[in-house]
Amino acid sequence: MKIAVLMGGISREREISLRSGENVVKALKKLGHQVAPIDVREDFLNILPTLKKFDLVFIALHGKFGEDGTIQALLEWLDVPYTGSRVLASALCFDKLMTYRVVEKFVPVPEYVVVDSPVKESPLGFPCVVKPRKEGSSIGVHICDTPEELHTYLKEELKIYKEMILQRYVAGRELTVSLIEMNGELQILPILELKPKRRFYDYIAKYTPNMTEFVLPAPLSDAEYRVVCDSCLKAFKVCECSGFARIDGILKDGTFYFLEINTIPGLTDLSDMPASARAAGMSFEDLIDAIVKTVKK
Repeated sequence: MKIAVLMGGISREREISLRSGENVVKALKKLGHQVAPIDVREDFLNILPTLKKFDLVFIALHGKFGEDGTIQALLEWLDVPYTGSRVLASALCFDKLMTYRVVEKFVPVPEYVVVDSPVKESPLGFPCVVKPRKEGSSIGVHICDTPEELHTYLKEELKIYKEMILQRYVAGRELTVSLIEMNGELQILPILELKPKRRFYDYIAKYTPNMTEFVLPAPLSDAEYRVVCDSCLKAFKVCECSGFARIDGILKDGTFYFLEINTIPGLTDLSDMPASARAAGMSFEDLIDAIVKTVKK
């Protein structure tokens, strides 16, 4: 097939997207496809019509204008098949607040409030977590232990984001669950437990070699495994995701607390989904081939 790979983009995750895209391009070429890498920049609308000549667009963009439904809407307007979730699911899952409002009826979510100005008091106690509504790669996420830290981090991040989510901190095991549709069924790859050398799995822990220990598969009891899988399958389906995704959460005392859905998971050398695929006996090329096959033309 003739496949265009969209990468780069204009979000704060541009460098990560370029890494993901480069890996995807190499894999698609090994699989025998004709591949055209496209670095998405501010002039993207000028080259958008050229995508009609491709059989498929593989979206390796992360963050704003790549993962939020915008690119997806443009490709649907062109009637060009593309990888990943559709417009509605992409927009919903990129907005953590809206995701919580949808999934909290079905799966446990740590308590949260929305703030639009720097505050020192946390209605959810300390430590607490502050995070942007719409962002990825743990950019802008902070754990606050004191009123002073809360005020400082909110003051800093609200210069960039209009609103922040203030959420109860749940101390537990960090798990990430990769889901992909294969052979007509939604399947869960081996569950990954993350043990970062920093306080949590932040941007540095994600993309710096040897900063996080991957435990694959995560050592879970049968009951814990069922709880995690059930929650992730419910979240994926209720948000109407399609193709593939990665769900992050915290396991504590037998409860899996949902944190977010990534509709375009990272595909770098250090990313979670490729690691889970390897644990399932899949090469990176196998994973990319499986993602391509999820597209319903």
